[in-house]
Amino acid sequence: MGKTITEKIFESHVVDKPTEDVWTLRLDAVFCHEITTPLAIDDLVARGLDRVFDASKIKAVIDHVTPAKDGKSAEQGKALRQWARRHSIADFFDVGRNGVCHALFPEKGFARPGRVIIMGDSHTCTHGAFGAFAAGVGTTDLEVGILKGVCAFKRPPSIRVNLSGALRQDVYPKDVILSVISRLGVNGATDAVIEFHGEAVDAMSMEGRMTLCNMAVEAGATSGICQPDGATLEYLRNADRRRREEGGGEGEAENDRLEDALQWRSDADAAYVKTFDVDCSALEPLATVGCKPDQVKPLRSLRGTAIDQVYIGSCTNGRIEDLRAAARIVKGKRVAPTCRAIVSPATPGVYAQALEEGLIADFMGAGFCVTNPTCGACLGMSNGVLASGEVCASTTNRNFYGRMGSGGIVHLMSPASAARAALQGEL
Repeated sequence: MGKTITEKIFESHVVDKPTEDVWTLRLDAVFCHEITTPLAIDDLVARGLDRVFDASKIKAVIDHVTPAKDGKSAEQGKALRQWARRHSIADFFDVGRNGVCHALFPEKGFARPGRVIIMGDSHTCTHGAFGAFAAGVGTTDLEVGILKGVCAFKRPPSIRVNLSGALRQDVYPKDVILSVISRLGVNGATDAVIEFHGEAVDAMSMEGRMTLCNMAVEAGATSGICQPDGATLEYLRNADRRRREEGGGEGEAENDRLEDALQWRSDADAAYVKTFDVDCSALEPLATVGCKPDQVKPLRSLRGTAIDQVYIGSCTNGRIEDLRAAARIVKGKRVAPTCRAIVSPATPGVYAQALEEGLIADFMGAGFCVTNPTCGACLGMSNGVLASGEVCASTTNRNFYGRMGSGGIVHLMSPASAARAALQGEL
C-alpha cells in the first residue's frame, strides 16, 4: 500500500511515539506573531526556560495589529520584539518590514516541501500549499516547539479532493475552496488533512494554492496540502533570489531539485478516508451567508443585498494576484457612495509591486482606502472594524458572527466579486 504525502512527512520527522496514534515530530520551523506568542514567552520566562531550540528556525512577525492601536497591542509587540532580540532571532519582521504572516513567510521562502511547521495561528495550514505539513497549535505546543523543536500530533488521516476542469472567467480559487467547504461542512475534515489534486490545482499559481490550503481549517482540517511541482520550486527560487537581494542571507532552492521535491507527493495507491470530485468548470462565483463558512450560495442569488463595506486583503486574498483581479474591475470607476472600500496589500513586497504596476493608483482613483499590511480588519481588531448591523463583502476567511466587529455581518467571496460589490454598493 502506498503512502500519502502526510504519512511520508511524519515518518521522516518522527522522534518518538508515545502511543500508536501520537507521534512526536521534529520541527523544521516555528512561526510566531505578536498575539499568541507572548503568552508562550511569558510562561517560559516564569518557568525559568527562556531559551529557544534553534534561533535560525524561528520566524517572527508583528502583523495582527500593526502599527499598535493601543497600550495592550503595544505591549504585545514589545514582548515579541524584546524576545527576538534576546535570542538573536534574525528573521524577525518588525513594523515597516512586516506583513501578514501567511503571506510574508512564504514570500521569504520559509515554507518548503517536506517540512513540518507549527504556529499559534489556525491558518498556518496555508503553508501546505508548498507540500509541507503545517498546523496551527495551542500555547502549550507552541512553548514546547520553541523550547525543544518538537511537537506531538495524532497522525491524521487524509481526505483527497480531486479538482478537475478549468475555471471559468470570473471564478477564482476562493470560489473553489468555498465550494469544497460547503460540501465537507465545517466539521467534515476534523483532525484530517485535505489533499488537493487535479488539473485545476496544477493550473493554479502558488498564490491560488495558498488560498485553497488557507481555508482548509474552515472545514475542520488540521492542514491542507498540495503536491509540490515545478511551479513550487520556481516560486521558492524567486523567493530566495529576493532574500539575497534584500541582504537576508543565502537561499536554499539553488540546491533544490524537482526530483527531490517530487518525493513529497502521495503515491498513486495511497489510502484515503474520503475522496470526492469537484468539476471546477461547472463552478460560478460564490459567497457565504449566515455565520459559518460552509453556508455558501451562488453570488447571483444574493443580488441586491446592500453592503456597508468592502475589504480586500488578509492571508487568504491579499497577494498581488488578488489585487490585480480587483484592480482590473475598479480601474476608472468609483466606489458606490453608500459603501466604503478598503484594500490592504498583504506584504510590503506586494504593496511595492502594486505601486509599480499602478494598482494602488487604480484603487485610490476608485475611492478605496489603501492601508499598510495588517491582519487587523479580518479579526475585527483594527483598520476596518464593522459597527453593529453593518454588512461587509470580504476576501477574508471567516464569517463568524461578529468576526469583523461586534454585530457585523460578513459575506466571504473572491477579490473580483468584492470589487464589483464595491462599485454597486451591493452584492
